[in-house]
Amino acid sequence: MDRQAERRFFSRCACCDTRPAFGAQPVSRRNFLSRGAAAIVGLGAAAAVEPPASAQAPAKPRRIDVHHHFVPPVHAEALNAHKSTSPFKWSPDKSFEDMDKAGVDTAVVSLLNPGVWFGQKDEASRRLARECNEYAANLERDYKGRFRSFAVIPLPDTEGSLREIEYALDVLKADGIGLFTSYVGKYLGDPDFVPVFEELNRRKAVVYTHPTQPSCCTNMIKGVQTGTIEYATDTTRTIASLLFGDGGTAFKCPDIRFIWSHSGGTLPFLIGRFIRQQKVVKDPRMPDGPVPIVQKYYYEIAQGNLPGQFAALLKLIPVAQLMFGSDYPFREGTEAMDGLNAYPFSDAERASINRETALKLMPGLAG
Repeated sequence: MDRQAERRFFSRCACCDTRPAFGAQPVSRRNFLSRGAAAIVGLGAAAAVEPPASAQAPAKPRRIDVHHHFVPPVHAEALNAHKSTSPFKWSPDKSFEDMDKAGVDTAVVSLLNPGVWFGQKDEASRRLARECNEYAANLERDYKGRFRSFAVIPLPDTEGSLREIEYALDVLKADGIGLFTSYVGKYLGDPDFVPVFEELNRRKAVVYTHPTQPSCCTNMIKGVQTGTIEYATDTTRTIASLLFGDGGTAFKCPDIRFIWSHSGGTLPFLIGRFIRQQKVVKDPRMPDGPVPIVQKYYYEIAQGNLPGQFAALLKLIPVAQLMFGSDYPFREGTEAMDGLNAYPFSDAERASINRETALKLMPGLAG
């Protein structure tokens, strides 16, 4: 190894501030040289220019994480300016570190709640959505195979949302649209949102939905964070709005492929009450009740991977509707991985949850 190559080999990586590894252990310059000429010849000059491991695709296909948050700089500025959700210090390398620990090949990233709508004028929300979606597209290009995205739209702005759906799906080639459970106090089944959902239905789009802070229920119990109870409950509320709301969205838009966060929130535990609701109202659009409708939706396992949660959800839906999710950085990916491994799934079922269902739903992830 010449001196120039040697210096490159031992220099720190600019993106992750780490040194290359020799086998399983870090190696200093002195220790490396002490291993002898054979080791030097074996590594050769190619090792000197090997890119950081975090930026490389794993050697074999692994998990796809459909619940992974990121923070474009422009979104961090907006969150701070509006004193909304506190943004965490995010970078691609921070994501890679968590992904690699959990065996995640690809993360489909989505914004923090409340997205891009802060009650401002429509144009500001539209511009923020466009900048966040273009940032995500650049991530996909720069770290090919490691990042994909659910695009954000500026709901409750209908016209702006329709424009951004077209741009995000047709131009940027996002894998789907990321929504939140409610906007300005309205759940997704509200009639005001029907034109947006009709367009998503026309496209047979994937719609990933994440809970947000409900306007009805904050600081209900002193010392208990809103997310502890209300996030899971808000997912159930918005599913109920699709089924029972005045918009009739579940029936007008049957081809939207919804993905619900956190194993469906409290839906598996309240489905009996949904069944009872249908018996009372006798909606002719649900002759077989609500169960067949919620069974065709998809669910991801972040914060919904304890044995009791799996048991309840899998009494309601088939394994084929379940996908891997981490909720990074609010949870580590290894939490979902450990929960998945601890439950008595077959190898084929784990493979379905880890990767295969996501690929069937979003074939673009294979590229």
